[in-house]
Amino acid sequence: MSPLLTQFKRLVGIDIRSEKYTYAKDATFGYTATSRVPDKWVKTTCGYCSVGCGMLLGVKDNKAVAVRGNPDHPVNRGKLCPKGLSEHHILENPGRSKQPLLRKDGVLTPVSWDEALDTMVERFRDIQSRHGNESLGVVGTGQLLTEEFYTLGKLVQLGLRTRNHDGNTTLCMASAVSGYKLSFGSDGPPGSYADMEQADLILLIGANIADNHPILCHRVDRSPGTKPRKLVVVDPRVTKTAMMADIHLAIKPRGDIALINSIAHILIREGLIDTEYIAQHTNGFAEFAEFVSTFTPAHVSAVTGLTEAQIIETALLYGRAKAAFIGWTMGVNHSTQGAVTVAAINNLALITGNIGRTGAAPFSITGQCNAMGTRESGFTSSLPGYRKFDNPQDREDLARIWNIPVDRIPTARGLAYPDIIEAAVQGRIKALWFIATNPAVSFPNYKLLEQALRSVEFLVVQDGFHPTPTSEFADLVLPAAIWGEKEGTYTNSERRVSKANPAVRPPGEARPDFDIFLALAEKMGVRDELYPNWKTPGDAYQEWQRVSAGRMCDYSKFSWQQIDDANGIQWGGESLYRDGVFPTADGRAKLHLVPCEPFVEQPDAEYDFILNTGRTVEHWHTRTKTAEVELLDNMVPNAWLEINPADAARLDLKPHDRVTVHSRRGAVADLELRITGIVAPGQVFMPFHFAETNSNIVTLGAFDPISREPNFKQCAVRIERTPMRDRRKQISRRPAPPNLNPHKLHASSPKNL
Repeated sequence: MSPLLTQFKRLVGIDIRSEKYTYAKDATFGYTATSRVPDKWVKTTCGYCSVGCGMLLGVKDNKAVAVRGNPDHPVNRGKLCPKGLSEHHILENPGRSKQPLLRKDGVLTPVSWDEALDTMVERFRDIQSRHGNESLGVVGTGQLLTEEFYTLGKLVQLGLRTRNHDGNTTLCMASAVSGYKLSFGSDGPPGSYADMEQADLILLIGANIADNHPILCHRVDRSPGTKPRKLVVVDPRVTKTAMMADIHLAIKPRGDIALINSIAHILIREGLIDTEYIAQHTNGFAEFAEFVSTFTPAHVSAVTGLTEAQIIETALLYGRAKAAFIGWTMGVNHSTQGAVTVAAINNLALITGNIGRTGAAPFSITGQCNAMGTRESGFTSSLPGYRKFDNPQDREDLARIWNIPVDRIPTARGLAYPDIIEAAVQGRIKALWFIATNPAVSFPNYKLLEQALRSVEFLVVQDGFHPTPTSEFADLVLPAAIWGEKEGTYTNSERRVSKANPAVRPPGEARPDFDIFLALAEKMGVRDELYPNWKTPGDAYQEWQRVSAGRMCDYSKFSWQQIDDANGIQWGGESLYRDGVFPTADGRAKLHLVPCEPFVEQPDAEYDFILNTGRTVEHWHTRTKTAEVELLDNMVPNAWLEINPADAARLDLKPHDRVTVHSRRGAVADLELRITGIVAPGQVFMPFHFAETNSNIVTLGAFDPISREPNFKQCAVRIERTPMRDRRKQISRRPAPPNLNPHKLHASSPKNL
């Protein structure tokens, strides 16, 4: 039937789309739309956030048609958030990358895989021969499977011989990693999700789990029959999670260190500490007690904006709890003091013995689906298996497993993600390779990032989607398979390893990242050395089992099949450090003295607001996945700015006015204004997902000196009504391609691209 005839029949009511809206009975889930009754259900794990929900992906006629929560998976018990419930739509996303593209005469042009990889090897080798091996920078992602990231690490460090390799998880979780290392001597979240159900007190600091990790909200739900507990939420905004709390501490931005130190002060003063645990398992208590003695409730009240009574009540609740749980996410990590803030949180757990026991843990709630797996297996801030670059024994152990000379393994890490970008601007990095990440939206201080992308001689973007704001800058685009199209494992926030299984084939010529890495190694002539007899990601997993054996993150005890059958297995069990022994030189944890410093860019007369940024439950990071999912995009199609009613009245602004956010670095125009008491006077908030209104045009390019994580959360801005001439047309929400820098046409390239 012709489209015109179909349209006519629908217009006059003859065709009421009865075929589309018929129902049928699925053998497992009962009545549903006929189009959503699959031929088979494939068990897998969600590829969005770090909660690690188990799911069933329905396939019909070789297409994904439905998603269900896996009722047997211990993480989510059959539940899914809006993103998970619509995840199958990303596989048919019209923005999928389907063929290699090479820039010729300024235009991205389809080429064969052979030409794409030959060119990539040729350009990397040419640049490294002229500028040194470390003129190449590589940034991977927590979206890759563990087997893929492990394979990539070997390729970059041992094949391409550059140490300048990091992951985009540095933008969200590096401070948690560094904080754990400072306190305990190693990365690795000590607790589990089950602790939330067993704790007497749950203290969430800068963690809006209702938007960012919604399935975890069920863990803190105080429904009949569950153990009574108190929920305390520390957050400058009245978030959805704060609305669930028994106590919401609406703290001033970056007042968390002062609050944590004051809680420690009160615990010591009131004798609510575990002196035996402190004596047997920690170092530095005397100095710590003296340090926090100045953080009195009266002093900290002025710093945090909280009342003395609120501070004391929170401290007493924590100190008197039989089991106390502290969780945090980006509100803590996104700071120039993120790593030491995590150490301060760990201090509380250590002086009360709230670690290594059921219900008691300091617990970082990770960002991406495999941020944990990539931290453990990667070759970035540490060697695989939580080994240290500067430990000769660690290097010798790996060299023996890999059958390579030990001097091939670096003795120190290379540049972290933000330093790779800075080095590209300075001309020290001449080539960049981004894998499944979109820094043109996610990286702080967009102008600096744009300068880096335009400055390098050769830029490779490997992604499942194109065009993206980053791939538009690329000299070479490699189309990759995504979740639902490839096989391996993800490790979630509680160290639970779950299986991800392929359900459909990748579109067009797209390939799994694992296959791309091995093909590149073949072109470089290092495949047999680095990946002997490897053919599938299963081979990578088996080697990773040998590499991790005997380490804290020991995967050698369970096979892929065991993981799949058990619906996920936790390495380390439910709690780490049950014996009170830590991976430090003397087996003791360290208490740190953490000063409370003002955040970098304070408001003033010209820029009189503090900008906060964050996520929404409907979208994922830079929306490369969710922008084209109609269900999610219809729910939240555009960004907005939240402002307090008192500030709106002062500026004579009304609800739904179009406003512009200005900082010292740039401006984001034409945001819809939401006037709400969710934000305090003097503060504003906007989501960071939207390339069209990119919050990182105005955010600050300041970083934690230890973790190198960005300070996304606080910068000084002013708010103005957007002039009519600057308002965007709301028709197309994809940003225009960048104007190419003629310098990047690479006239000196061997192939004269």
